[in-house]
Amino acid sequence: MKAWWIDHTAPLTGPVRDGPLRFGHLPDPVPGAGELLVQVRVCGVCRTDLHLAEGDLAPHRRHAVPGHEVVGTVLEAGAGCTRFRTGERVGIAWLRSTCGTCRFCRRGAENLCLAPRFTGWDDDGGYAERATVPEDFAYRIPDEFTDEQAAPLLCAGIIGYRALRRSALRAGGRLGIYGFGASAHLAAQVAMYEGAEVYVMTRSGEARELAARLGAAFVGGAEDEPPDLLDAAILFAPAGNLVPAALRALDRGGTLAVAGIYLSTIPPLDYAADLFQERQLRSVTANTRRDGEELLELAARIPLRPTTVSYPLEQAGQALRDLAADRVTGAAVLRVSAGRAP
Repeated sequence: MKAWWIDHTAPLTGPVRDGPLRFGHLPDPVPGAGELLVQVRVCGVCRTDLHLAEGDLAPHRRHAVPGHEVVGTVLEAGAGCTRFRTGERVGIAWLRSTCGTCRFCRRGAENLCLAPRFTGWDDDGGYAERATVPEDFAYRIPDEFTDEQAAPLLCAGIIGYRALRRSALRAGGRLGIYGFGASAHLAAQVAMYEGAEVYVMTRSGEARELAARLGAAFVGGAEDEPPDLLDAAILFAPAGNLVPAALRALDRGGTLAVAGIYLSTIPPLDYAADLFQERQLRSVTANTRRDGEELLELAARIPLRPTTVSYPLEQAGQALRDLAADRVTGAAVLRVSAGRAP
């Protein structure tokens, strides 16, 4: 099968041929007991893929195939599989498996599992024509979405949804969003559907235009001060320098949720200016399967409308470079094989 893999970690600058990813052929994966073999139709390009390629996240194994926003069809089911039929459309997300027995799994917090595995980090992902997934961690894709629309929901959508819940936004409150890429533009739609006013601060001019089109109450630069105090905020940009600015924009009792798996260094915080009056700073770590099911059901009901930019599989390296340079508005996706037309 055709596939990309991370040959080494390095900044995504210069020609694609000199970058950290390699393109070629790999053996087709074989599903084990309880696993599905999936023909990949579309795979989203996530900022986490960028962090893995550039080394911000330490590799878990050599030559991993990235990609964890996978939409495809079931080709084969391993022994013991009963949830999906051959030909059925499924989604593969970041969280690939958990131990099911640690103290966090037992209490329903499987996102904090002590022995998790992640798609595209521990096991090969969707920058390839075929991939496997444990059946218990595969998602049904709502019919309301094409393959290309569905792909970013499987990470950008799920993590944005969890971040929104972690921000503890009150009903009808004011939500600040810092950075406005794939995850943020979906979380904003959920927040506005639920009655919130959304204030967007981001450095990309095209992202600001998208935020305005989606109905944001305020759109400004990444470090601009919003015109009103915020009840909650989410930091999507991997920029630690924005944490103090976001905290200072909060009203008393407000919460800032940091949505990314990677964040650059946070500068020193001033207790009185940044945290006093019961402001809170929270991280967001992966997701539970319940988060994914809730997001997909809500996305279909709203319905969410992902903004996507598509690339053929052969241009995955260019897609990552465009993402790194803020040349992608919304979500980037790879067209891997023929599927439902976007």
